Amino acid sequence: MRAPEAARAHWQHLESYHAVVYFAPEVIEALVGLGLPGFWMGYFAGRAAPLGPVGPAVAEALFYNFNPELVRRALPAAWDRAAPELVLGSRLHAVDAALWAILAEEVRATELVVAAQLARKAAEAADCSGRALAAAHAESEWPTVAHLVMWQAATVLREHRGDGHVITLVNEGVSGLQAHLLAVANGQSSAAQLQTARHWSPEAWAEAAQGLRSRGLLDGQAGLTKRGRALKQRIETQTDRLAAGPYQVLSEEENARLLSYGARLTSLIGAAGVVPFPNPMGLVAPPAITECAGRASEAVSTDLVVHLSDDKAPIASGAGKRARQGSKRSSRAGAPVQTPG
Repeated sequence: MRAPEAARAHWQHLESYHAVVYFAPEVIEALVGLGLPGFWMGYFAGRAAPLGPVGPAVAEALFYNFNPELVRRALPAAWDRAAPELVLGSRLHAVDAALWAILAEEVRATELVVAAQLARKAAEAADCSGRALAAAHAESEWPTVAHLVMWQAATVLREHRGDGHVITLVNEGVSGLQAHLLAVANGQSSAAQLQTARHWSPEAWAEAAQGLRSRGLLDGQAGLTKRGRALKQRIETQTDRLAAGPYQVLSEEENARLLSYGARLTSLIGAAGVVPFPNPMGLVAPPAITECAGRASEAVSTDLVVHLSDDKAPIASGAGKRARQGSKRSSRAGAPVQTPG
């Protein structure tokens, strides 16, 4: 498998593992418990916390595809309620609890220890030049237990890829909002979901569409033209190329092993109904999702629409949490699997 293709394959698995931080009720409730109301203040504070108490201008530049008004409602107000260090600690503790609930005894698996070591090796090899979010997360202290090492590595690698994607969009003259329209036209998501998830008004959406049509990229039915398809392919190819570097430090066997176990983690997360499909990240549903798990995921997705459409919406813990209430264990309670070094 060529390096850019491997980078895309790794993203599918690592992004699913990282995304627990956005959808697990444990994490949402922990951030609300810090005094960060609704969904979005916790979201922006959690992702931006490694940068320190940054203001909205920095966050708007880095979180390229969000409505700036949404960012400004969250930052810098979040830092008056909880310091970045407190946000990071609380978030990691909640991710720990969420992963215990999802993975159960899988957190003790030897293969998870090996995969976490490989993912960390790749993350530490990432060149974060020009990638502020990736660099900030790469500077965070590494956990010592395997399932959290895996999560931290997934976080660094997805932000590294995301920063490269933004670089590519800027180079192609595509705004964050226009990137959503291209994704919808390419069949990667729906307009309704992305307008809700990124808080863009119908008027702004229509204006962005007109801008793409004026460049000959969209047709009258909001579909991709030949030129638009070429641009979209160029963006995806360059994003994969820029994301490939970290995985080149892994041997072919190590890449295959990380991909194989990443697929298992994605299946476990999918079966738990934690990450909804479809989702704003454009992840494809893993084949292991059963009919029952699919219904749970649909229920979580319904709750998510409430969160994403109203930044002060109350938490709806939903079927996903009820289905996973069995385990409240935490690594801080003594999970023994640790990565060496």
